[in-house]
Amino acid sequence: MNNDISLQQLAVSNAINQYLDDRINAFPDHAHRLKSAMRHALLAGGKRMRPLLHSVIASMLGVNEKNAQIVGAAIECIHAYSLVHDDLPAMDDDDTRRGKPTCHIAFDEATAILAGDALQTLAFEILTSEPLADVSADQRIAIIQSIAAASGYSGMCGGQAMDLAATDSEIDIEQLTHLHQLKTGALLMACVKTAIKLADNVEEEHQQALLEYAYNIGLAFQVQDDILDVTATTETLGKPSGSDVQANKSTFPSLLGLTNAQQKLRIYHQQALQALTRLPYNTLLLRQFADLMMQRKY
Repeated sequence: MNNDISLQQLAVSNAINQYLDDRINAFPDHAHRLKSAMRHALLAGGKRMRPLLHSVIASMLGVNEKNAQIVGAAIECIHAYSLVHDDLPAMDDDDTRRGKPTCHIAFDEATAILAGDALQTLAFEILTSEPLADVSADQRIAIIQSIAAASGYSGMCGGQAMDLAATDSEIDIEQLTHLHQLKTGALLMACVKTAIKLADNVEEEHQQALLEYAYNIGLAFQVQDDILDVTATTETLGKPSGSDVQANKSTFPSLLGLTNAQQKLRIYHQQALQALTRLPYNTLLLRQFADLMMQRKY
């Protein structure tokens, strides 16, 4: 494990990208266009923040590195599928992502829907078929349950539905926070929960501290996302800036003002760091990860 988060991010990204590229290459070519769309959605850039968080916590807890890579890859498939579907005309109707055409623009809407579906099912194919060293069937099931719950009605999909319902409507800061706990935060929480389940020897009080850290990191990530939407350029973001304003969505800056949103970001950051003080592990990389969430520019 590197002692610098940027080096660890590079290592995790390289390992995840190679693993996922190999998985897609292993598919037969009976649906070549779909295969190409999956590769476009999954391997055309991305910071791999979720596998990185999972990897850092798993390593800190003494989890087998290959096990962590497999679960992290599955989580990244879920994240990639969600972006493909979020970008669709029926959802956020975005034309660019990571500085490149979104999947439905690069291919077509039907292929993009299928690519998202196939990436979601690839996640569970990975979780059910890959060997996991010294992991029991009960642990594997618990990991699958955590990721499924974070991805569906009780997590990401439910949050996206709330986001769509709130467009062109007025919601308060509590509703916005709950929305993003589900839409953005649930999958980040799953990164922590699955690392804990792989370790299977983490004391309850330490589990709670890690989950508190993840809760605050998830909200910090979204607040910074909202701030960047109004402060960064399209070139820096890799997607149109100001898109939330144009879509008439409630955001932390729109409800609180930019200055207060930046203060909210600092509060979530400090609460995340405070949670780490209750852990008996070396939390250097987790502190650096929290800083990365706060300081990222895209």
